[in-house]
Amino acid sequence: MAPSSSSGLTFKLHPLVMLNISDHFTRVKTQLNPPAASCATGNGSSNADAMLLQNPRVYGCVIGLQIGRTVEIFNSFELLFDPTTDTLDRSFLEKKQELYKKVFPKFYILGWYSTGSDAMESDMLIHKALMDINESPVYVLLNPAINHSQKDLPVTIYESEFHVIDGIPQSIFVHTSYTIETVEAERISVDHVAHLKPSDGGSAATQLAAHLTGIHSAIKMLNSRIRVLYQYLVAMQKGDIACDNSLLRQVSSLLRSLPAAKSDKFHENFLMEYNDKLLMSYLAMITNCVSNMNEVVDKFNTAYERNSRRGGRTAFM
Repeated sequence: MAPSSSSGLTFKLHPLVMLNISDHFTRVKTQLNPPAASCATGNGSSNADAMLLQNPRVYGCVIGLQIGRTVEIFNSFELLFDPTTDTLDRSFLEKKQELYKKVFPKFYILGWYSTGSDAMESDMLIHKALMDINESPVYVLLNPAINHSQKDLPVTIYESEFHVIDGIPQSIFVHTSYTIETVEAERISVDHVAHLKPSDGGSAATQLAAHLTGIHSAIKMLNSRIRVLYQYLVAMQKGDIACDNSLLRQVSSLLRSLPAAKSDKFHENFLMEYNDKLLMSYLAMITNCVSNMNEVVDKFNTAYERNSRRGGRTAFM
């Protein structure tokens, strides 16, 4: 496992970068494994080639800003990679850089990204090749493997540092921590992607069940964390644990915000919004019923008009 970084930089990662990398990986994997040929991979192919088809590696650059000791990664774009020489297409990179400079003049290349479970030795060659653009590039690695037991995001950010190994100074990858930073547009986009209908034709009930399951898991996790905090405060009150004033200030600040949810004004506003939503739902149901009734009447008039032409009767409406 790579050691931790000692640079002291603060990294902020935007969700758009993760969506771009995931979309890049999904498109490349789909192109290499079309549905019609997914079952006919060829008997002569090796296990390594089959593994590469199932988990192809994609490459690209990440762009953003660095203000002081804070590095904020806003966006990314794809790159062309030559697997025979383990190098990037520099002419393509320069063209993409010029295009992004016209749209985002304040952004510059912070590093690059790829997919995989861990950083490889060959990745250092690509990393060093980008040092003429950024002397200290970052490496964003997305693990596309699905792990349901993992609660953290499958994204790792690496920096490069010189360490003396066996008396020889070498450049190695080191882990660095990061936080997720979002803007309003990104929150709307992520919420839209999260509520997309499944491609397997899942029904509305299935989507509702998945949504309620997610809410239940979130509430369950919140309840467990509140219970841990309560037990910690009880032990601190009994003297079993040393008093932590900074933690007590944070808990006090959190508790002071809770009574606002139990005020009469909040209750009144909540009921007003709740009644408005019920009224809108009721009006939508009435409109739907009237529309269905109009369709039935139109069909009845059409059918009755044909009979009236034969029997000489008038229309119903």
